[in-house]
Amino acid sequence: MTAPTVLQAQQLAIGHGRRRVAQGLDFALAPGEVLCLLGANGSGKTTLLRTLLGLLPPLAGTVRCGGQDVAAWQRAAFARHVGYVPQAHAGLFPFTVQDVVLMGRAARVGRFAAPGAADRQVARRCLEMLGIAHLHASVYTAISGGERQLALIARALAQEPALLVMDEPTASLDFGNQIRVLEHIERLRSGGMAVLMTTHQPEHALRIADRIALLGGGRLMAIGTPQTTATPAALAALYGVSEAAVAASLSPFLNRMTA
Repeated sequence: MTAPTVLQAQQLAIGHGRRRVAQGLDFALAPGEVLCLLGANGSGKTTLLRTLLGLLPPLAGTVRCGGQDVAAWQRAAFARHVGYVPQAHAGLFPFTVQDVVLMGRAARVGRFAAPGAADRQVARRCLEMLGIAHLHASVYTAISGGERQLALIARALAQEPALLVMDEPTASLDFGNQIRVLEHIERLRSGGMAVLMTTHQPEHALRIADRIALLGGGRLMAIGTPQTTATPAALAALYGVSEAAVAASLSPFLNRMTA
């Protein structure tokens, strides 16, 4: 019996217009699995996420979500199934933090309906989970970049998705909030949610990932368990640095995996 998949890419080619960034991408994501995508700047990580989300068309191959081609999903239904956390941004309008999180409930209320008490309760619970409930009445554009990132994560969680796609979710967070986000991702996995995330911090992937994918040179260089994929040799080739430098930087995490 074939294991269920939340998301599947087959012979996927990604890029912009006629310019291919990567091709021949094959992978699947199962319920309750965390897959971390590592790659150098410009390797195509964000382009891949946007293609998986249906925001960019594939240049070749297919993307299926819940067994259905992403292009065939109605966007409201897709938003109920998949939550997206982009890289933090400044925002344009002076919404409160709670209003930003409530936007995540849009796919779960009627077309012309306003969020009700139950929706506000979900939004408040998501803020509390991420430790920013005290910011609920603050103006989103006036809080720090790290706090905005946490608000975007809360907004995605308010959708109550089966799959959470996160583009460098800890990039602008201080050390404490990085740890809190990683711990929360682990709790989401325990609850059966699938998580696909990019990161520039291999130590985060080594800590929480069930599998790690290495994107470089226009292809998936490797995908598998952290022990078999995120080796010093593989990471050195991915980032163009020496194997010794990788080993020195990540030795506590690598040693823990092999202990």
